[in-house]
Amino acid sequence: MIEVLNPANGTLVGEAPAMSRSEVNDAIERTCAAFPAWSGKLAKERSDLLRRWFERIRDNKAAFAELMVKENGKCLAEAYGEIEYGLGFIEWYAEEAKRVYGDTIPSHAAHSAVTVVKEPVGPTAAITPWNFPFMMITRKIATALAAGCTMIIKPAEETPLTAYKLLETAREVGIPEGVFEMVTGDPKGIGELFTGDSRIRKLSFTGSTAVGRLLASACGQTLTKMTLELGGNAPFIVFDDADIEAAIEGAVGAKLRNSGQVCISPNRFYVHTSIHDRFVEKLAERVSRIEVSEGMRDDFVVGPMINQAGFDKVASLVEDARQRDAHIILGGQQHAQGGLFYEPTIITELDDEAEMAQTEIFGPVFPVYRFQTEAEVIERANATEYGLVTYYYTQELGRSFRLSRALEAGMVILNTGSVGTASVPFGGVKQSGYGREGSFYGIEEYVDIKYVLMSGLDR
Repeated sequence: MIEVLNPANGTLVGEAPAMSRSEVNDAIERTCAAFPAWSGKLAKERSDLLRRWFERIRDNKAAFAELMVKENGKCLAEAYGEIEYGLGFIEWYAEEAKRVYGDTIPSHAAHSAVTVVKEPVGPTAAITPWNFPFMMITRKIATALAAGCTMIIKPAEETPLTAYKLLETAREVGIPEGVFEMVTGDPKGIGELFTGDSRIRKLSFTGSTAVGRLLASACGQTLTKMTLELGGNAPFIVFDDADIEAAIEGAVGAKLRNSGQVCISPNRFYVHTSIHDRFVEKLAERVSRIEVSEGMRDDFVVGPMINQAGFDKVASLVEDARQRDAHIILGGQQHAQGGLFYEPTIITELDDEAEMAQTEIFGPVFPVYRFQTEAEVIERANATEYGLVTYYYTQELGRSFRLSRALEAGMVILNTGSVGTASVPFGGVKQSGYGREGSFYGIEEYVDIKYVLMSGLDR
């Protein structure tokens, strides 16, 4: 069994099975066997089942939220927010199932007709991370099922209990065995089984770029379709004409969500030199008011790192900055509560060669850099292998438009720290992956396009 521990206090939350290769293969068999019947259902039938699943989860939000707090460490307020976010995908794709439209094309030949239809790609698989144990699964499974695909999911070892509760509620409303399957156990072994089975026609993965490259290489052997949402190194740019109060709120909300353990969390804060000191002062005042604590409460708090490796990475990055004579304005050490809690930290006077400028921090650390010109900050913002999201604050219309074109990211966000909702396409460029999740673009990832030519219609 896999023991699931509460990162806030180390207590046992529950257990999940460490499945053998034969058990995983059996689940893959069920996923493949269920595809013909599921893909053959009317779109409205699939829609109705997703809608019932949405309603069952909505009626049990409290149980899901408390479970997430225990196994993930995020606070109750964030857990409820994640549930609303994740429910949005089930609701959206329950409707989108009925809107997978094809086309008719003027024929190139006499007495013939040309149509284009969209068909589900086949049985699919997904590998999801621990930082959003509810939303990451609903975003993938709702899209696949709406398109007519079946899906087998491997959740993260740190947070499988939320995933199994989602599976339980799906069964309760009538989503059949095989249509939605779950496996837990050795990540490498399960990944090899997913990518090595040519019947799995699509793999969706959210996680590190390093693992994404390995999966992409393996999927290349079977030409399996992929959606990859990988690492990030998000810049957060504040120009001298920005609304500083709004920028502070956006920065704090985006950075401290899930204790900074988010792929779209701002990683590099570039602030115009003329407002740098004022911004840092206000940021420190705002961050210092936020409590660090266990999450089973209604108000927002910063929780623990997910595990010791995550804690050690943050501590190492801060120590590297300290050795480079950066200024630790706030925090910079383990919180007084001990364990996996790390103080929200603000660091200034860093150079672009610092280790935390080059890697994804995944913790509650605000590295603040100075810049002087628009051209300079665009170059620095783009100087990374990643391209998931970029945030910027300015009131100037022309600059807003220029940056929306110049910044190399799949998502460019102006004057807010909020990114996602079910109706927009989520995904990156460069080493942050490819493909999109959410919106009507998301369901396109789960269909094949078939061109049909019908000739001889005059007979």
